[in-house]
Amino acid sequence: MRKRRGRKLDGWLIVDKPAGITSTSVVNRVRRAFGAEKAGHGGTLDPLATGVLPVAFGAATKTVPYVMDGAKHYRFTLRFGEARDTDDADGRVTGTSTVRPTEAAIEAALPAFRGAIMQVPPAFSAVKVAGARAYDLARGGEPAVLAARPALVERFELIAIRDEATADFEVVSGKGVYMRSLARDLARTLGTFGHIAALRRLKVGPFAEAQAIPLDKIDTEEDSSHVSPDLLLPVATALADIPALALTAEEAAAIACGQALSLVVLMGRIPDRADPEGGLVRAMAGGHVLGLGRLVDGWLKPERLLV
Repeated sequence: MRKRRGRKLDGWLIVDKPAGITSTSVVNRVRRAFGAEKAGHGGTLDPLATGVLPVAFGAATKTVPYVMDGAKHYRFTLRFGEARDTDDADGRVTGTSTVRPTEAAIEAALPAFRGAIMQVPPAFSAVKVAGARAYDLARGGEPAVLAARPALVERFELIAIRDEATADFEVVSGKGVYMRSLARDLARTLGTFGHIAALRRLKVGPFAEAQAIPLDKIDTEEDSSHVSPDLLLPVATALADIPALALTAEEAAAIACGQALSLVVLMGRIPDRADPEGGLVRAMAGGHVLGLGRLVDGWLKPERLLV
């Protein structure tokens, strides 16, 4: 007997991930709850972290890279005085310090971590080193020496001082920025050690905390396959942050067939926010999202079609 593959569903579910579970486990649980055939997530959260975890079903998995490319908004608590091998509270203590920075010292150090910076990923991360994941090497007792990588931090603010050893921060960053590295490196700059004690993602791409549904409201029974698909957001919701470009019926038909359109023909309709040198636009046809196109060398070239 062939195993049932599950029902075909297309759309996004925004889950409020609890602490103590991996992002992959969340995907598996909600896929089972919906009885869905195909699902994936739009940006990993560490087991310690909570908050916005977008889960894509069916055709929405095609738009995952565009969600992951979007800005991300985090809040975290930094505990000063202890270094951990994972750079968060789940790790083993590797160093201690009695230095506790003042609020003034923290504020003075933050500007160096804003804008385009270089960042060394945590030893326990998914970065590949000679074909192996860094976290596998670290768990095996041989942590890799990781090179610094470019990172974009749009905002890094001190929100509150809880006590002399802990402080809360908010960060808005681009793709691939590690909050654990920010916490670790800020503490080092302040002459002490530090790690993340709590981390919550508030927003990723167009998806925000207000849209997130607690996991226990979705996954209430083992292998239930009972959850209503009405909870899913449309596939195109993932593209809401990308500038929209209205096409005529003839232009839409050409794009749907894989043809490029001259930007000369589209002059006056190209969104101001769209980068004419390689930027993405959301191709709209009759009020519906046709897909994504890229502005390259004077042409609009189809990149990802949704219909």
